[in-house]
Amino acid sequence: MCIRDRLVIAEHDNSELKVATLNAVAAGMEIGGDIDILIAGSDCDAVADAASQIPGINQILLANKESYKNALAENIGNLVVELADGYSHIVTAATTNGKNFMPRVAAKLDVSQVSDISAVVSEDTFERPIYAGNCIATVQSTDSVKVITVRTTGFDACASTGGSATITPVSYTHLRAHETRGN
Repeated sequence: MCIRDRLVIAEHDNSELKVATLNAVAAGMEIGGDIDILIAGSDCDAVADAASQIPGINQILLANKESYKNALAENIGNLVVELADGYSHIVTAATTNGKNFMPRVAAKLDVSQVSDISAVVSEDTFERPIYAGNCIATVQSTDSVKVITVRTTGFDACASTGGSATITPVSYTHLRAHETRGN
């Protein structure tokens, strides 16, 4: 298996890239390795263009399809699982969207999710708050794929300009046919 390093799933509203994505990318950069960003939505070319400007990004994977418009957990989760092969880390912000589809991704990949990380110790060890933030737990994952949500307040947003990542459309011929239609 060829490891392509890190996949960050972008947070957006189909027209604007959200700052939470920059926090998740910052966490990915602390983990190390090449970073790809997945933009899944509908009519979201402007989001892909904005993400391509983030310095240090290898490529933007653009899944521009009507069924991704409302970020339904079933559709986004299936897409991420379909694209997961070869990535050692799958990262997104611990927002409502991220908390909605990432448990599904972890379950389908048969790995544990590491939730709400606030610091990266190493590529397999992370810090996360527990007991309502009163304690910090150090968590080490031995899973082949680390499925991680990032507490956005734990990482300063990375720069949003100065990069030149390539935008690669995701081919729909290999994606699962049982997506749910979102309105």
